[in-house]
Amino acid sequence: MMHPETEVRFISDRVGYGVVAKNFIPKGTITWVQDDLDTIYSAEAIQKLNPLMLDYIETYCFTNGRGEKVLCWDIAKYVNHSFNSNCVTTAYDFEIAIRDIYPGEQITDDYGYLNVSEPFEAEDEGYERKVVYPDDILRYHEQWDKAVLDNLFDIGSVHQPLKKFIPALHWEGFSRVIAGQEQLRSILTCYYDQKIIDRLF
Repeated sequence: MMHPETEVRFISDRVGYGVVAKNFIPKGTITWVQDDLDTIYSAEAIQKLNPLMLDYIETYCFTNGRGEKVLCWDIAKYVNHSFNSNCVTTAYDFEIAIRDIYPGEQITDDYGYLNVSEPFEAEDEGYERKVVYPDDILRYHEQWDKAVLDNLFDIGSVHQPLKKFIPALHWEGFSRVIAGQEQLRSILTCYYDQKIIDRLF
């Protein structure tokens, strides 16, 4: 589920549609939560789908650490990639804003932590990275984990309209991280070897 202060807008001919902030979203805000309406497809379930649907699965799903495809039921599936994303995912099935997001600004993720099936050349943003690779998470997980840790204070202090959708066990574990009682579970735990799932496509 996407943050309620977001909506889908047309971005450009190349990018297509994206998710933008309708109002100011301060850093530390939970911007997305995997909820019970999101559809999770196992490898076996994907094999049973009409082959015509596989392109849609590949376009609109991300792959979790168990190799399952997750299809978000709402506008979350339109969030675009950026090498300088303003949001980052966690190993607790929710994402946070790692800097302030202003009205009209796109909500972006780094697809490098979404277990993409194939490398793809992203829009040139002037950064050293030009291509998203299936194993980017192996190289950049420490950077993404640090982004979460750098925002722990804000996560606990800003208004969180999506917090109520986070499963209790996940939030209890993350709350212990905020309190300094437990180490952050690394985003590296979300990594999945694509060689198995790739055979389906």
